Amino acid sequence: MEAAIQKKATMFRLSVDLIERLKEMAKREHRSLNNFVECVLLNVAYNEPNEITKSAIEEARSGKLRNVPPVDTSSVEAMFKSMGL
Repeated sequence: MEAAIQKKATMFRLSVDLIERLKEMAKREHRSLNNFVECVLLNVAYNEPNEITKSAIEEARSGKLRNVPPVDTSSVEAMFKSMGL
């Protein structure tokens, strides 16, 4: 028998635009906002990339892979734009 995971209600102040974006993303995955945000936070908190992945990320950001400007990783939209997508 598995032990129940304890949970605690917490309140955050987030921008209205961010909340709406998160709701849209959760809806696309047929999940509640709470479940979606919890999974995103668990992924960020517990899934650190290994050294090879960190090196590849840094190389991609630097632009050393090709004769192109560095990849802008400030947001998904900025990344796609900097990659010409």
